Amino acid sequence: MSKTKTILKRTGIGFLILVVLLGAGGGYYFKSYLPDTVAPKSFPQIDGTIQLDGLDGPVDIYRDHMGIPHIYATTAHDLFFAQGYVHAQDRFWQMDFWRHIGSGRLAEMFASQADTDAFLRTLGWRVTAEQEYAQLDAGSKAIVDSYTAGVNAYIEGKDDIDLSLEYALLGLPILAPDYKIEPWTPIHSLTWGKAMAWDLRGNMDEEIQRAVLMKTLTPEQIAELFPAYPADHPVIVNKIGDLTSASAPTTASAFDIPDATLAALQKNASLLDVALGPAGDGIGSNSWAVSGKLSSTGMPILANDPHLGIQMPSIWYQVHLECKPVSDACPFNVAGFSFAGVPGVVIGHNEHVAWGFTNVGPDVMDLYIERVNPDNPNQYEVNGEWVDFETRKETINVAGGDPIEMTVRLTRHGPVISDDFGPLKNVGDPEDKEFVPFKDRSGIELPEQYVIALKWTALSPSTPFKAIWGFDTAKNWDEFRAAAQDFHVPPQNLVYADVEGNIAYQMPGDIPIRAKGDGTIPVPGWTDEYEWTGYIPFEELPYTVNPPEGYIATANNQVPPFDYPHWITYDWDYGFRAQRIVDMIQNAPGKIDFAYIQQMHGDAFDANAALYVPILLETDGLSEEHVNLIKDWDYQDRIDSTAAAVFNAFWRHLLQNTFNDDMPEARYFPDGGSRWNEIMRHMDDSSAWWDDRSTKDVVETQNDIVKKSFEQGIAELEEIFGKDASKWKWGDMHASTFRNGTLGESGIGLIENLFNRGPFPTGGGEALVNATGWSVRDGYETNWLPSMRMIVDMGDLSNSVTVHTTGQSGHAYHPHYIDMAELWTGIDYYPMLWDLDAVTADAEGHLTLTP
Repeated sequence: MSKTKTILKRTGIGFLILVVLLGAGGGYYFKSYLPDTVAPKSFPQIDGTIQLDGLDGPVDIYRDHMGIPHIYATTAHDLFFAQGYVHAQDRFWQMDFWRHIGSGRLAEMFASQADTDAFLRTLGWRVTAEQEYAQLDAGSKAIVDSYTAGVNAYIEGKDDIDLSLEYALLGLPILAPDYKIEPWTPIHSLTWGKAMAWDLRGNMDEEIQRAVLMKTLTPEQIAELFPAYPADHPVIVNKIGDLTSASAPTTASAFDIPDATLAALQKNASLLDVALGPAGDGIGSNSWAVSGKLSSTGMPILANDPHLGIQMPSIWYQVHLECKPVSDACPFNVAGFSFAGVPGVVIGHNEHVAWGFTNVGPDVMDLYIERVNPDNPNQYEVNGEWVDFETRKETINVAGGDPIEMTVRLTRHGPVISDDFGPLKNVGDPEDKEFVPFKDRSGIELPEQYVIALKWTALSPSTPFKAIWGFDTAKNWDEFRAAAQDFHVPPQNLVYADVEGNIAYQMPGDIPIRAKGDGTIPVPGWTDEYEWTGYIPFEELPYTVNPPEGYIATANNQVPPFDYPHWITYDWDYGFRAQRIVDMIQNAPGKIDFAYIQQMHGDAFDANAALYVPILLETDGLSEEHVNLIKDWDYQDRIDSTAAAVFNAFWRHLLQNTFNDDMPEARYFPDGGSRWNEIMRHMDDSSAWWDDRSTKDVVETQNDIVKKSFEQGIAELEEIFGKDASKWKWGDMHASTFRNGTLGESGIGLIENLFNRGPFPTGGGEALVNATGWSVRDGYETNWLPSMRMIVDMGDLSNSVTVHTTGQSGHAYHPHYIDMAELWTGIDYYPMLWDLDAVTADAEGHLTLTP
């Protein structure tokens, strides 16, 4: 069920719709009154003058033809005050929803989310953010305080429907009629960092999956399903300083954990999928920089496209912040992408440097099995002694319901995340006739009593935004790298270029050093055997400056060379995107220009097809008519490609037919992505995976499964499109529908139509440079994507271009709500306006804020 079907259907929203439709004018209410009368109430004022308390002087805000604000102020306070103001003008519902996630207060808006809140309170994001705020230096505190004042200056005194259309529905009796919008606080901004750290969290899901598979598969089979990073694919940094080679850490021994325990952990982790979207192989990014010796301009060109879950509105809010004049007291002149809810520019460029992000995906989460005192459940074991759990009381307020009291237990490693969830309980619902107590179904040698705790770097106080504010003002590589030392969580690949002609790379972040183990499976926590002994020192983290090859390319692939002495993770992306990017750079037809970078952004070369189409062409017994559809294909998954539709339908069934019968439960069925690509490219006809375990007295071969999968793929296409193959288009199968992250997934068409936009035919696919994800398990619709694309010209910043997915506005029916989508699907761009003259000439609005 989609995430907000879960949110809304349990609250009886279907009953609400029934009542409205039975009354006179139900269709008018949803199709005319809300769009035409209510929605425009929240559209922002973009012209004229507004007088506000709290400003030092006047602030000019020009909005260009895409609705992007360019903010000019004389003090840093006013600059960030105005950024908070325009964020609230355009995106307050998004900000409000995200702050409820960060604080574990979703049930105040949607009653069904009490379980999600319980898990968020267990993780304690808000508690950590409060500690971070207390530790901020005065300059950083001033930035977030000024931003907060700007948000509150906008929302103060406004009715909820003056802030966003969604509140018109939230306030209906069946949802949260007593909901009150609270003032913004600095803590709300800082919890954003925790949400992003969770979204980019690394390998906890794989850690649980390995532990589950160890029960039914051999170590050799698991090694095949989790192969090492391929030696024939590129690493990001080929040489790092003077570090010497060393071996990888000792792998932890297998620890037999009950299925129910592992299912509970996975259930708990998946609770946040409702709010943040599921983790997946494709949640990553591409970024590359080419030096002047390779570019047509003689100066570096930097490109970035972060891959995140599809959503409405865009996760990004583009903005230009400029001090007039730039000075030591007001040092900002920076343009790029921000998060609505957080001050500053996360990815972009200033006068001197440009930077992009891709996710490293390091192993910064470990699961510890804690032995509980069987005579005193308030204690757990540490090195042979019983110590008390720390506890924290939490109260979850529920819209239309009674408050829920809960107690969070904390160990030396972190919060207990296996408490109070169904699969671990020994006492169930009396009406649940199928309930079996956990103690009766485990039968596994474990401590008599135990819990599982999460150790995660993001639960220690540190905010990435201090580093980002440093990037915003950096004048050179040394200043940029110094700022990166404050970037603790989530570790990112930082690709850099500057106006002096340099390109560089830095991996920052807190990467644990383990006494034993490699973080790939849960480990015992009652001794110090598997403790973290520290973090990799910043000076020993991978970096490079002006590499001799003249380019730097990152795509979530392995960062360090194979002889790097420290352990970062086993679970890298397997490098298919990285290999294609490197190939295109190395085989460019001439000097690399913007048109070629754009071609790279849109490249949809499918390495699976290059491997398996020749196999299909040699397979006897397939329909010649349908095989001919892929015969002369160039392996590009373009929007209008019939061959791509045929191949991806085949590929989906090939993975299902090869592996589903071997998996212990459906949640571990293959879902596509680079890991499965790597598995499949090493399987020959002798592999035991080809045999279908569900058939008796027969051993299937590769040829059998390939033939069956192709035939099933063709049958599926005929079911979707009909028998006329000219109508089989990959872009239609793989279309992007941008859904509002709350009310837009209700399952009720009248509500969804208010907020959702699409489908938009979409090219690209899994593990391709144009990385638009889809699910082998769930279907072909785009589920994650390049959330923006940016190309920065270090020879002339005014030539830089970009696009993000939906539009600048978060207000349904606003002209800038969905005006970027067709540009995005077409791999097209608009200018990142930089000079004031160009901004004013293009402006569709000029708003002045005055004291």
